[in-house]
Amino acid sequence: MLENIDQEARLTADYTGRPRFADSVMKAMAQVNRADFVPDIAQSRAFLNAPLAIGHGQTISQPYIVALMTDLLELSPDDRVLELGTGSGYQAAILAKLAKQVYTLERIGSLADAAAGRLQALGFDNVSCRHSNGYHGWPEKAPFDAIMVTAASPFVPPALLDQLKPGGRLVLPLAETGLYQQLTLITKDEQGQTETRPVLAVSFVPLVDD
Repeated sequence: MLENIDQEARLTADYTGRPRFADSVMKAMAQVNRADFVPDIAQSRAFLNAPLAIGHGQTISQPYIVALMTDLLELSPDDRVLELGTGSGYQAAILAKLAKQVYTLERIGSLADAAAGRLQALGFDNVSCRHSNGYHGWPEKAPFDAIMVTAASPFVPPALLDQLKPGGRLVLPLAETGLYQQLTLITKDEQGQTETRPVLAVSFVPLVDD
């Protein structure tokens, strides 16, 4: 799986500007067993570089995309991270290997409960899960050094920008027109001004405000 991630990073480097990912990111990808986060029926495909269904119309993302989004955040060991869209908990586990604390939100209750139990059983004590759609972030735990959104939105939810620290980074798929989605990196400078950079065409489930 790691070789496939490396290969795809090189193939997409003209778009992402990242021909290889940080050693710390690849180490985290190696340390977290993806098979622990996929349904029994999909175990034979756990290490394919492909998304897999996890129920409720949701998926566990392609490992390359997990690595790319993680790399874009450029995390430090003292960072506090917010994730929207816990799903199986796989992405949160990767983030937890790199950051001090991860706060993750999931709108589907059964997925949130299962992910919380799974992460706790696997020893990820620095991950806090909450059943919420995430559209309004997690204001009680803000501000965050980095924010990751694993569902597509036509715009950046204002609450997320408000909860991002100066100097912070936010990565999300923006669905600006029709089915077209663009993985996007937003950085906030020390004066609170933001800069947006498109990274790569992607396909994610929609972010829902309910």
